[in-house]
Amino acid sequence: MSPQRIPEINRRTLLGSVGLAAGAVAAAPLLSSCSAPSSGTSTANSPAPTLASTPSAPVTLNILDVAGNLALTKPAIEAFKAAHPQIVSNITYSTGTAPQLPAKLKAEQAGGNVQTSLVLTGTDGLASGITDGLYIDLKTYYGQFFPNLMANYQTAAASMASLAQDQGIEIVWYPSGPLIEYNPAVVKTVPATTDDLLAWAKANPGKYQYAQPRNSGPGRTWLMGLPYLLGDSDPTDPTNGWSKTWAYLTELNKYVDTYPSGTTATMKNIAAGTVDIIASTTGWYINGRAIGTVPKAIEVAKFQTFTWVTDAQFGVIPKGVSNDVLIANLNLLAYILTPGAQAVTYDAGYFYPGPAIKGVSISQAPASSQQVISEFGVPEFDTWMTEYPMKNSLPATAQVTAFDLWDKNIGSTK
Repeated sequence: MSPQRIPEINRRTLLGSVGLAAGAVAAAPLLSSCSAPSSGTSTANSPAPTLASTPSAPVTLNILDVAGNLALTKPAIEAFKAAHPQIVSNITYSTGTAPQLPAKLKAEQAGGNVQTSLVLTGTDGLASGITDGLYIDLKTYYGQFFPNLMANYQTAAASMASLAQDQGIEIVWYPSGPLIEYNPAVVKTVPATTDDLLAWAKANPGKYQYAQPRNSGPGRTWLMGLPYLLGDSDPTDPTNGWSKTWAYLTELNKYVDTYPSGTTATMKNIAAGTVDIIASTTGWYINGRAIGTVPKAIEVAKFQTFTWVTDAQFGVIPKGVSNDVLIANLNLLAYILTPGAQAVTYDAGYFYPGPAIKGVSISQAPASSQQVISEFGVPEFDTWMTEYPMKNSLPATAQVTAFDLWDKNIGSTK
């Protein structure tokens, strides 16, 4: 679930200083060279082998955001609309939650009237949609619209892109966590290990909190990061390889009062003093303080034995859209992957750093983003990114399984 919306970056800044030139997406050889390799796990959808470079007539795109992604990409989307009236006549925006997404798309598809043109989603909505077969397989269109896609991603972002199983385009990336935010006025000895955190929670019942993993980036990062922190037998298998994780969460559950439905509630609770430690990520920590949801004095920490569980957000196209809408979507997603558009995803730190492709630095971001990162950023984050290993979030089926098990064994008890 997304945090409070941040003020949008002025579109003139995007088109000017960041350099999104009006012609940057003529068809889409944006990323150079040959087409991306398949993840090897694509689901056939019998797409046409080639498409026209532009729609037969400009289309309206109805974009649904279930990840807070518009805070990162809406300026680029609006710039694309302004630069390409021959592709897009209008764009509408709506927001929802990842758990609501499958039912909405299934209803539209069953009725033969798919109104949702494009979904911006995290790994949660990506996983459920892949599991239910809701998205168009895009592999056929890589060569035409996304040449050299995988080679242009940052290494860890390229690894995360494989989670889409060719059914989505990764548009932003970050190392995520799991991290903890804490109130230094109350927490005098910061937990450095999972044992420390459990002991602290036992001594301070109700004062540690994380949101439901199915609808929270920090919540699911905490859930998927625990098997690495605890040394579980197989961090990729929540059913058979997480015995230590489920035992730990069951014990911790005794000292947790509630699991909010989204991350923002946990941020508001630490701000209000209802809780003193919450699960967090790089972006949520920076952005929450930058937009005033969380006091600037709240601090962040990692665990001593640490493995990043990386996260990403994707553009996915529901099955059932027209060819014209599909073409417009592919052009738009390719545009979002240009360096100028990627620089804007530094945003107000919400998905820090944000860019999924190589070679996009904070110096290329709008001045407003640079100011936020200068004032609210954490230099240690960049150091930790080079010092500690990174692992992907769970793939679709395993992620859905992990959410189901957490809901049944942990969440349902409150």
